[in-house]
Amino acid sequence: MEQSYIYGLVGGLVIGLAGAIYLLGNGRIMGASGIIGGLVDGSGLSEWRDRALFVFGLIAAPWIAVKVMNLDAQTNITSDPVILIAAGLLVGFGARLANGCTSGHGVCGISRLSLRGIAATGFYLFAGGVSVLLFKHLLGVI
Repeated sequence: MEQSYIYGLVGGLVIGLAGAIYLLGNGRIMGASGIIGGLVDGSGLSEWRDRALFVFGLIAAPWIAVKVMNLDAQTNITSDPVILIAAGLLVGFGARLANGCTSGHGVCGISRLSLRGIAATGFYLFAGGVSVLLFKHLLGVI
């Protein structure tokens, strides 16, 4: 098996385990967009320390993994800042529109057999496929 598949498998298991620990420890769903959104809009100020530590972990964990495992950190992402900013805003808008992101709906929602989570994840996957078809294959933007 190709080594990159192993990294994906292990990463998925770790994300699932983190979601379970977060749910069992805090009694809340580990949805990154909700956690970050609560910091940005001020609705989560009573738990700002937990939320800030979570965001710090989202940023620090991949960096630590690259350093500890001596991985090549190159990606196929575009270097065009306009596309990166537009993509980030669209993802943020979509997550707010769906009342959650792939970690909340996809990882935690599906594992709890939430119909809303299953439906949202299906729409995420469909929209991602349409986006790749449109922007990469038809328009050649990415």
